[in-house]
Amino acid sequence: MERIVLTEHNIGEAVARAAAVLRAGGVVLYPTDTLYGLGADALSDKAVAKIFTVKGRNDGKPVHAIVSDIAMAEKYGEISDTVRTLADKLPRGQITFVVPKKQTMNSGISKEIPTFGFRIPENALCLQMLRAFGGPVTATSANKAGMEPQRSVEAILEQLNSYASVLQKTAIGNIYLIIDAGELPPRKPSSVVGVAGDHVTLLREGAVSLGQIEVVAGQAEGV
Repeated sequence: MERIVLTEHNIGEAVARAAAVLRAGGVVLYPTDTLYGLGADALSDKAVAKIFTVKGRNDGKPVHAIVSDIAMAEKYGEISDTVRTLADKLPRGQITFVVPKKQTMNSGISKEIPTFGFRIPENALCLQMLRAFGGPVTATSANKAGMEPQRSVEAILEQLNSYASVLQKTAIGNIYLIIDAGELPPRKPSSVVGVAGDHVTLLREGAVSLGQIEVVAGQAEGV
């Protein structure tokens, strides 16, 4: 398990290594706008399965991804004008969209489900990693399924090990690379909204309040 302690001087190295790991089908533990995430090729069945193994999760709950921009998202999901307005006016990195998937999208995080979930980060490491890799990367929180997400790499690894079965302890080796940005400040997870056409549904209130979403959704309806 490789570990890079992130500084302002080695972001390029971290990005290059992360992209290489993702292309090899591995998992990267990396900092996002909100929490540490588990990153893998979001289009790969095998890579996404490794995420579930690391988290000890098999409940069928969807995994979402980060994308570099709307242009990347619309390759995999149906992006309405409402989504574009919400993405433009709400804080980036703090809102996750769940949209109908493209008919051709039936692998990775969208296998056997009708949706594609994504957010656009406002984080230099994430954006550079996405551009270097060239596709969506999973962004599920780096915690044992059902447990509180932790804010430091040490606490994350301790939690994953403490609550893993004997089989899953070896599966944590699926984390090929750790990008360690130290202890992250307390942050709420992203808010999650479902958008089908101009219909908006709040699925989880987090970093962006329901009020903010409702105001911008109202503006979108007036467009």
